[in-house]
Amino acid sequence: MLKSFILILLIGFFVGQIAGRLKIPALVGMVLVGIILGPQVADLIDPNVLAASAALRTIAVMVILMKAGLGLDREKLMQQGSVALRLGFLPATCEALIIALAAMWILKFDFATGLLLGCIIGAESPAVIVPGMLRLKSLGWGVNKGIPDAILTGSALSDVLLLLVFSLLLNFLGQGTTGLILPFGLTINAFLLLPIQIICQIILGIVIGLIAAKLLVLLLTKQKWTQNTVQDTLVTATFALLLVVLAESLPIFSGYLAVMVTGFFLIEFDAPLARKLRSGFDSLWTVAQIILFVLLGASIQIQVLENIFVPGLIILALGTLIGRACGWYLSTLGSNWNWRERLFLLSGNSAKATVQAAIGAIPLAQGIEGGETILAIAALSILVTAPLGAWAIPTFAPKLLERGEVDPTKVGVTRSIILLAAVDTSPVATQVLTKAADIARRGDASVIVLHVVQEDNPQKLELLKSTSQRLLADIRYQFVTVKGSIPEEIIRVAGDYQTTDIVMGKPRYQSPDEIVAGSVSKAVLKSSSIPVTLVNS
Repeated sequence: MLKSFILILLIGFFVGQIAGRLKIPALVGMVLVGIILGPQVADLIDPNVLAASAALRTIAVMVILMKAGLGLDREKLMQQGSVALRLGFLPATCEALIIALAAMWILKFDFATGLLLGCIIGAESPAVIVPGMLRLKSLGWGVNKGIPDAILTGSALSDVLLLLVFSLLLNFLGQGTTGLILPFGLTINAFLLLPIQIICQIILGIVIGLIAAKLLVLLLTKQKWTQNTVQDTLVTATFALLLVVLAESLPIFSGYLAVMVTGFFLIEFDAPLARKLRSGFDSLWTVAQIILFVLLGASIQIQVLENIFVPGLIILALGTLIGRACGWYLSTLGSNWNWRERLFLLSGNSAKATVQAAIGAIPLAQGIEGGETILAIAALSILVTAPLGAWAIPTFAPKLLERGEVDPTKVGVTRSIILLAAVDTSPVATQVLTKAADIARRGDASVIVLHVVQEDNPQKLELLKSTSQRLLADIRYQFVTVKGSIPEEIIRVAGDYQTTDIVMGKPRYQSPDEIVAGSVSKAVLKSSSIPVTLVNS
């Protein structure tokens, strides 16, 4: 098993990076690694790992749904609440119905089996959609109208709906439908109970998520059982996974929805804690996504695609271009979305992956007629829509959505920090370099050490370089020397290297040279468009 995980993590990571450098979504490379390492080709993954793949994928999906919850914006959701609610029901319902009709026509399925296929294919993939939407939020695309938030919420609700209908149909096709027996011999058909089950799962999912968020704030912030971000993330992830496991044992609430709601309420109850958890779950996702997509590729049954490839593509196209498109139109009817934003749903709300991998093989395992065909189309939907969705979301967002201001309190904004440490050959340089090193360590920044040469003094310059090497030994830095006016060169080099902060000395005017340096700091303060930190000697 250890060898398998080494192969999965190392090869999956590097192939994903290669795909990224080729402008291909990283998940495409990871899925290909899974196909090659899996039983279909090289068979290098231990059977025990494959047997545990469903549980491992569940952990990965929990991580991405917590990231989604920690990225939701309450104000935007209230603004687009009706659209988000409709996106949670109408596109998935319309797609499932069209796929059911297409399967009856092309594959000669009965309606119940066709609808079972529709429920599998209609489910949206949080593993593709959530990171895509969070990236759009971090870049500002569509945030003014809350479009990423509406898609995130709608995606979670639609999966609740389709998984419930799927389980009901599976029971109906496998054993015959059962109902609820009431007093006096009254029986309610299981199909009539479906709306009650959906409402119950959603309401209880929200309530349990709220309770979990309150409990986490109590433990992590008020009672301070943890001391750092790693411990906060560990406890929160364990709580979230517990919700998923409990939902499987007690299917009266949606575990995945509860996880997402927990993240949402953590922002409302304790924004500083949510910010730390956002960073922690970003780190978890770095590992989780490799395991998720490699094992996803390993689960794809390539050999079952041969006879179903063309009919499967037709069914997928009909479901998306007719069924889901009608659902998108009805979901955004009467909203403030323009036609470009509605068109973006084609790329932003169509990807299939995790749900199809998790439940695509269940009909075949339970002996449902047409189960092998259902599995083949589920595998085809992953191979076609997951790469397309991962590519299309960042590609079409700049073309179809408006860019707004990023809210760093709702989403992690990653940027490289580059400090400019402006030093001379006086003793103040040591304090400047020490301060720059301290800031760099706290923010994982790199440093540009700038010395504007005023006189040729090789000995002092070498001493300055050795001091920089000693104080910045554990920090990536570059030593730059230029000639010219000191204030002008500091501003110019800061712009050339796109630095985010300037650190320089502020002498106490004990000598004529320090008086000159003092005037330099004043000039830089007046001219700089980026923050300047002055260090007293």
